[in-house]
Amino acid sequence: MDDYPLLNLFLTMLEFFLFVVWFFLLFKIITDIFRSHDLGGWGKAGWSVLIIVLPFLGVFIYLIARGKGMASRDVEQARAADAAFKAYIKDAAATPGSNGVTDNHVEDLAKLVDLRAQGAITEVEFQKAKDKLLA
Repeated sequence: MDDYPLLNLFLTMLEFFLFVVWFFLLFKIITDIFRSHDLGGWGKAGWSVLIIVLPFLGVFIYLIARGKGMASRDVEQARAADAAFKAYIKDAAATPGSNGVTDNHVEDLAKLVDLRAQGAITEVEFQKAKDKLLA
């Protein structure tokens, strides 16, 4: 370790970092190719072959040709995942009632809060209804 200069250590770490970033970019592009709905089967096959046969050139050509669409596809996927998560939470908050119909306690509590805010029910009535609902 005494004969390995500090600059060489820095350059080795930089090369390793760039190597990891290169593979991250390569896998990101490959997943973007297969996630894209506007490419047909032959287009996906062509881009995949270009990325595998000529990786450096293929990646740079892909980034130039379709780089702007990568961000929009990422945003679209994030929105879809967020919508699915919200739908799951809404479904999980609903519990089956005694008559087989799904009762949604969250909606019922929101209605009670609205009624209390409008003055249709008093605070005591609100507490009784809330206790009955959560029991």
